[in-house]
Amino acid sequence: KLLKEIFNSADIDKDALLSIQELARYINDRVKQHIEQAIAGNSAMFIQVDKSPPDGLITWEEYHSYFLKNHGLSDGYVNDHDEKKHKGLDREIKEAIMRDRAMWSEAARNDPYSLTLDEFLAFKHPESSAANMLGIVDDLLEKFDRDGDDVLTEDEFATLPDYDFTPLFGDETTIKKQSKQEESNRRKEFVHLVDKNKDGKADRQELLKYVDPRHPRHSLQEAATLMSLADANSDKYLSLNEILKKMELFLGSKMVGTAKSFHEDF
Repeated sequence: KLLKEIFNSADIDKDALLSIQELARYINDRVKQHIEQAIAGNSAMFIQVDKSPPDGLITWEEYHSYFLKNHGLSDGYVNDHDEKKHKGLDREIKEAIMRDRAMWSEAARNDPYSLTLDEFLAFKHPESSAANMLGIVDDLLEKFDRDGDDVLTEDEFATLPDYDFTPLFGDETTIKKQSKQEESNRRKEFVHLVDKNKDGKADRQELLKYVDPRHPRHSLQEAATLMSLADANSDKYLSLNEILKKMELFLGSKMVGTAKSFHEDF
């Protein structure tokens, strides 16, 4: 029923088929909605957690207490338990605590013991955090900006540095051919998706828009993947029947399980 409702919402021209454009548009709308809700909900949750004391910072102890209470643990357990063993907790909750600890370490840029409002957003919703996106831009510049001028040219963006042609499969000629195709694709990507002001360079602002999950390219890539895996008759459209036959694929995608899919990505 859920997939049928989503299918009907995505089917803009009501021809009982989804084109890749309809699929991508629907996914992009879902992504934008998810990020807007994550940012709006982050502030409210921050205030709920920031209690002891309410000082504009969340400590691990504050968050951990909030987490345990949210999972039905008593005040007695929350205030007095073995932090390392967590006796009595089921495996799923223990694994969630371990994931939270790892994510906390990633998000805590200034102080390992506390998070600011934006760091808390990076902790709970890394896909929505401006600071996290800036970090991705830094990684792009570090990887591709050979002359260190803090912008990327088409050549820098298109050519992978120090590419090793040692074949992982096939022969060296095949690997080189694949590399040339990849370079051609990246050049097209730079011209059409990255260099928005057409000055031959991509500055931080352009790169920030490029890596933003709300950029349509991400949704188009996801739509293309879903299409390739579910289009059984290869007509470049998806019917409801084709989607239902790949139910697990779509339920785990950003088309349906947007939040879950993002958190698996990160």
